[in-house]
Amino acid sequence: MFRLVCLLVCCVCLINRTVWSAPSGKQPPNFLVLLADDLGFSDTACYGGEIATPNLDQLAREGVRFTQAYNTARCWPTRAALLTGFYAQHVRRDTFPGGEDGGVKGVRPAWARLLPEHLKAAGYKSYHSGKWHVDGSPLDGGFDHSYSLIDTDRYFSPKNHQLDQQRLPPSESGFYATTAIADHAIDFLKQHANQAPKSPFFAYVAFTSPHFPLQAPAEDIGRYKGRFEEGSDVLRQARLQRLWDQGMLRNAELSDPTLPAKPWASLTLQERSAFCRRMEVHAAMVDRMDQEIGRILEQLKSMGASENTVLVFLSDNGASAESLVRGDGNAAGAAPGSAESFLCLEGQGREQEGHKHT
Repeated sequence: MFRLVCLLVCCVCLINRTVWSAPSGKQPPNFLVLLADDLGFSDTACYGGEIATPNLDQLAREGVRFTQAYNTARCWPTRAALLTGFYAQHVRRDTFPGGEDGGVKGVRPAWARLLPEHLKAAGYKSYHSGKWHVDGSPLDGGFDHSYSLIDTDRYFSPKNHQLDQQRLPPSESGFYATTAIADHAIDFLKQHANQAPKSPFFAYVAFTSPHFPLQAPAEDIGRYKGRFEEGSDVLRQARLQRLWDQGMLRNAELSDPTLPAKPWASLTLQERSAFCRRMEVHAAMVDRMDQEIGRILEQLKSMGASENTVLVFLSDNGASAESLVRGDGNAAGAAPGSAESFLCLEGQGREQEGHKHT
């Protein structure tokens, strides 16, 4: 299993009162897991990317950057593995050759309990905010409180989001999913500080960013205007060089630039422009996620929990290679990144703007 899961599972064993107890007067460590969705390996600045991620960069400087940590390369298997500590195939959340088709509809065996259920026995309070995509429900899985963004096809006006599994009214003007996920995570931490200050906590913050559709606040998009005009060939070589300079890669080479995308020189002006606009929105989404992570870190600091919290940041898989228009379909003439725009980060030269998803 990938190493971050092993880390969390080992932590569960350490904090279980039947195995280990904290020294008298000292509280067991808290755990904060920040999960991105469809984030590319080198998108953040601390992994060579062009996107401003100062909060993640600080965590990288003060902590450990993994160079050989693995997820399942898909959404629901990674989440199932992360929360159970088992291979996704073992808990019917993925398939394997010759095995029963569990897939996304598979139901976990009764013995495959989620992490909060283990932690509850050690006196922990557990909180979930964001995407779920695991069978069952957060509260039934041991979380004390949960904000679930069920509708992951919309960042500005989700049609279904729930607080403690009760459906919330339609979102108001100014709603943005990444901010809302952080808001609820912070609210849960504030409640914890007020109502259970002597109990350790496990906070699972599952951002949908930068998962499709490409939607972001206009002010965030504006910060990346023109940033990607050099083209994909130059940008990917620059990322690789930064990774080399940071000591993150050794003996690495770029893959064939024609797979799956076309070489930059072969693209039309329209295709180049579309690529740059999509990348600007993608960057804005990651930037906004980093800003919201900063707010969560400030909350930890304000409640005096920073020094006693194990924090892990990861992604469920790499950047999306899908070439689809999702959600409500992409309205012709919609500004990239707006609530009416439903583009994916599909490969350059494979435009589907103005099409409907069926």
